[in-house]
Amino acid sequence: MKKSNIKKIAVAVVLLLIIIQFFGTKKNSTAIASKDAIEKHYTVSPKIQGLLKTSCYDCHSNNTEYPWYNNVQPVKWWLANHINDGKRHLNFDEFNNYTAEKKRHKLDEVVETINKDEMPLSSYTLIHSNAKLSDADKKEIEMWVTEVKREIQ
Repeated sequence: MKKSNIKKIAVAVVLLLIIIQFFGTKKNSTAIASKDAIEKHYTVSPKIQGLLKTSCYDCHSNNTEYPWYNNVQPVKWWLANHINDGKRHLNFDEFNNYTAEKKRHKLDEVVETINKDEMPLSSYTLIHSNAKLSDADKKEIEMWVTEVKREIQ
């Protein structure tokens, strides 16, 4: 390939990267706490609430604390898609909208995915190292899930 062609391709790529910066995404953020949030209907201790907020809520609630790199496209699109997918699987802010059966199932999935180290995702904990769950954290969440499942009617 000629140098002039490589230069044209490089300029086109740079221009494309600049242009896509003007295309945003809808932020996952609400000013009002959801009336259907899990902590509004079930017992959630401050310790568990802290673990969920640190390790789960960025992708599994209606409020994401965005990192600085969310301001760069195409990362912004990737994160928006990732968050929407996470909320589709489980949204703690919409938990009370689920049927009793679905609530139990989602809680079982929480325990299963954290015990298999599938959640939080390694791509998330790579940058958010404080989101990694210790064995003690996992055990606490598992005990909490057992309690909440008893509360579900």
